[in-house]
Amino acid sequence: MVAFTLLTVNIHQGFSALNRRFILAELREAVHEVSADVVCLQEVLGAHEPLSRRHGDWPSTPHYEFIADTLWPEFAYGRNAVYPHGHHGNAVLSKFPIARYLNHDVSIPDTEQRGMLWCVLDVPGRNQQIHTVCVHLGLRESHRQRQLQALCRLIEEQIPTDAPLVVAGDFNDWRRRADRLLAPCNLREAFVATTGRAARTFPARWPVLALDRVYSRNVQVERARILSGRPWSHLSDHAPLLVDVRA
Repeated sequence: MVAFTLLTVNIHQGFSALNRRFILAELREAVHEVSADVVCLQEVLGAHEPLSRRHGDWPSTPHYEFIADTLWPEFAYGRNAVYPHGHHGNAVLSKFPIARYLNHDVSIPDTEQRGMLWCVLDVPGRNQQIHTVCVHLGLRESHRQRQLQALCRLIEEQIPTDAPLVVAGDFNDWRRRADRLLAPCNLREAFVATTGRAARTFPARWPVLALDRVYSRNVQVERARILSGRPWSHLSDHAPLLVDVRA
């Protein structure tokens, strides 16, 4: 058995709520303070030329590398939204070696681009690998249904049925339909399993909507927490989720 912690947070491209301040350095400090074994990031900038010239404290490396620093030697990035001046997407930071990763484009034509970043982690001393999927789904219900179906296909076709699996990210599932749609692939939501209800994460200062989720299969969820209050309530419009898992 191996115990590890997973943190998921939509970092709003390194800006505070309402885009008032560029707070990536503060956010990195908060993420480092948690020091989770695996970190799933959504809306992380890979590049943005105009903003990099505008802010003097803009890092010289992609934001996921800046956050990873020396604490997470392994990281993967899945480019979702690409535009003339840059791109952003999902990222996974890991203290475990990343054996391989693949970004799955689940964008709906003529809408905002979305993706699912699948990573396979090697755990020292274990023959079985741990699978993680970092997701960011669409804003429309019909789009999310198609994207959740794509997630189930990925799991059924690519991930062994007995492998430990954690799926985390911004599901935008304010109507709370994902639990039913993901039941056929045997995923169970961590907060529903441990507290009886999904975690309210948005907006971070006064959370009323359960947009962010952590689902798992073939692992034991030992504790699930919402990181609310300062500094998190001022670092993004989403409150992060932290889950302790044993696989």
